[in-house]
Amino acid sequence: MSTDQNWIATPITADFLRGHLEVEQTAHGLLPHRLPTWARRQIPDDRLAVAEAQPSGVRLAFRTRATTIELDALPTKRVYRGFPSPPDGVYDLLVDGRLTAQATVVGGNLRTITDMLTQTAEFTEGPAGTARFTDLPEGEKGIEIWLPHTEITEVIALRTDAPVEPAPDRGRLVWLHHGSSISHGSNAVSPSTIWPALAAAAGDVELINLGFGGSALVDPFTARTMRDTPADLISVKLGINVVNSDAMRLRAFAPAIHGFLDTIREGHPATPLLVVSPVLCPVQEDTPGPLMPDLASGSLRFKATGDPAETAAGRLTLTIVRDVLADIVKQRAAEDPNLHYLDGRDLYGESDHAEFPLPDAIHPSPEGHRRIGENFAKLAFADNGPFATKTG
Repeated sequence: MSTDQNWIATPITADFLRGHLEVEQTAHGLLPHRLPTWARRQIPDDRLAVAEAQPSGVRLAFRTRATTIELDALPTKRVYRGFPSPPDGVYDLLVDGRLTAQATVVGGNLRTITDMLTQTAEFTEGPAGTARFTDLPEGEKGIEIWLPHTEITEVIALRTDAPVEPAPDRGRLVWLHHGSSISHGSNAVSPSTIWPALAAAAGDVELINLGFGGSALVDPFTARTMRDTPADLISVKLGINVVNSDAMRLRAFAPAIHGFLDTIREGHPATPLLVVSPVLCPVQEDTPGPLMPDLASGSLRFKATGDPAETAAGRLTLTIVRDVLADIVKQRAAEDPNLHYLDGRDLYGESDHAEFPLPDAIHPSPEGHRRIGENFAKLAFADNGPFATKTG
């Protein structure tokens, strides 16, 4: 912390936060969660427990005349044993919706993954640090600080050189989205540049992002969470994790999707609901999972290890999943006119892959995230799109 000026310390309370579903008071500060307590008790593995606590889409929102801002936070960073440490997570500061400054927090807790398949980890405690933003524009302004989408983040203290107050409700529509690691933000360079954040900015909506790395597995507790969360627009991007984890066969997948949609509709009977199938992923298009790490090239990539011949016995591929999702939506839409389908290849398809290949064979590059966000905004928020009547 700097000491060369008079600081105003403002306690961080839940009303400063956006994009979360619950806040936990820890020994250090506030920990935003993207699943409620009752749902977290039903989480079966550490992968989802970590993912939901990584604040993808979560941001502090306030108004101030401050030109210098400090945010104390305690990150929990993830590294894989035997691989170089990833860069520190980025804090994006937006002024009136425009990305203006970025910072990182050094130190923090360390979660070292010792087995990539089981996600077994060792935990090492570390110190809190400070994200500092200087030379911000003069005058009254709206500030958002987007927390790192890749790091569990406990927010501790906020200091400014002018008073702050929580941002007022702008009356924007709430978009509730659920998806996999691509929706979570894998390979994006900063939290406001993950594709759901880019699409939300283009659509001028408030994002609640339930993208969970490796964990879009049609879990009933996720559906119940969405059922109970107030929202004006809802999308679910399903299928890729079911395939790459080899979690279901065709017989189980179709009824599970019906049940997932039934549960959401219990709380949102007429809300525009968009079902999005997987984006193009060549290694999984016609080859079942499970997906496994592939280090043959000297860098981390992934490969599908299933036998395509076993699709006759019900094993799933992305091609099969897309057909199932399209058929389910077509069937249900006869009685549910607010239910819509979007083929994920319209967000990222063959031409996009040729321009922006998947660096690790399954996750888009930063440019890929931008392309997906742009395409989603054009298709979903367009005048004739499924979210158009709620955004016009």
